[in-house]
Amino acid sequence: MGRAETPHAAEGRASMDRLSSLGDSGGEAAARHTPAPVSSSSGTPLRVAYLVNQYPKVSHSFIRREILAVERQGIPVERFAIRGWDGEVVDEEDITERMRTRYVLKGGVAPVLAALARSAVRRPRALFSAAREAVRLSRGSERPLPYHLMYLAEACWLIEAFDALGISHVHAHFGTNSAEVAMLAHVLGGPPYSFTVHGPDEFDNGTRLHLDSKIGRAKFVAAVNSYCRAQLFRRSRTEDWGKIKLVHCGLEEDFYRTAEAGLPAGRRFVCVGRLCEQKGQLILLEAFSRLLRSAGDCHLVLAGDGEMRAEIEERISALGLAGSATITGWISSDDVRREILAARALVLPSFQESLPVVIMEAMALRRPVITTYVAGIPELVRDGDTGWLVPAGSVGSLADAMAACLAASPETLGEMGDAARERVIGRHAVDAEAAKLAELFRQDAIRDEIEEWQS
Repeated sequence: MGRAETPHAAEGRASMDRLSSLGDSGGEAAARHTPAPVSSSSGTPLRVAYLVNQYPKVSHSFIRREILAVERQGIPVERFAIRGWDGEVVDEEDITERMRTRYVLKGGVAPVLAALARSAVRRPRALFSAAREAVRLSRGSERPLPYHLMYLAEACWLIEAFDALGISHVHAHFGTNSAEVAMLAHVLGGPPYSFTVHGPDEFDNGTRLHLDSKIGRAKFVAAVNSYCRAQLFRRSRTEDWGKIKLVHCGLEEDFYRTAEAGLPAGRRFVCVGRLCEQKGQLILLEAFSRLLRSAGDCHLVLAGDGEMRAEIEERISALGLAGSATITGWISSDDVRREILAARALVLPSFQESLPVVIMEAMALRRPVITTYVAGIPELVRDGDTGWLVPAGSVGSLADAMAACLAASPETLGEMGDAARERVIGRHAVDAEAAKLAELFRQDAIRDEIEEWQS
């Protein structure tokens, strides 16, 4: 006579049936790629779920690199996203990742609300606690209560998926709604969670995002640089500081393995990033206009797209830069690499940042960087050694730095490029950073200590 199926096992089987019914949401592709689970420090099988609001995304290639590197550490990873199944992606690897991702809202609101109703029957006390937490998180938030109740419903959907797949830990990226959904799933009885904070928006909105609560309930929190970690110290209780760990964004070896040592002969600069107020492209155009008047013919490429494109195009026209400055729109990772290699230097005049990944990419490709004394940037870029650091918002200083780059000899720029490559590879190799994450995932208890920053 067969053993009777427990309610929990029955729920997991039913959840798997519902996941299978999602068809092209990524479940079948994920099942084909997922390796066998390894174990945590206590011997429990370890399978991690990554949760992102939108994945994949053109500007989030660093998340894809991290996931693949964690899998190389022997940890199976299931991808989950709230949305993003119809977002524009231009990279072949992102297209593959989209096939492997399960989307919470792809089936519409009805499946999510049905999961909420099932939780009301199966775990009423936990649901009440999670609902109370969602109401609390809505107070002072940028978004009203209905949004937070929807996050609760999404969490109900996710814990069924986590049960079905045997997920033992959830890792979210960004301290926004994805971290809140992971936290609510944990309150509902789901697995422990962690999240990575990048900034700078999370720093500005830390109180409204209730970062203190998210950090307090998390197993650990990853900060991508020391500046980021310091901002999280400001937004959390002192007793939680020890669980905030430094885990840098990383670069794949394939990205820089065949980097050309020589600089191009042309007088070309490239700025890579979203066309938005934080990146300072309008200041860059003013500085570039001055540079053209003083230094003669040169070219500026703005690689990216965004909400300020029309305004930037108007300014290009008004300054008479139509033949000297171009906008590419969104381009693939390979095209970003080609643009950086074709340039004399990367220019990024940001007003506000954490530490842009494109700075790491340019340095790995032996290109000096002209950028600003902002946030975590000086932790990596050394003025006069690996590039030029200028005050944010200073048109004159930016123009002078670009002129100095044009005037520098090939030998000087080559030495800068070599120093930049050595520094970034030593601090931002993706497999080394993934190993830090893998160890944190495996630990049942996180050591309560503040790590030293290595300069």
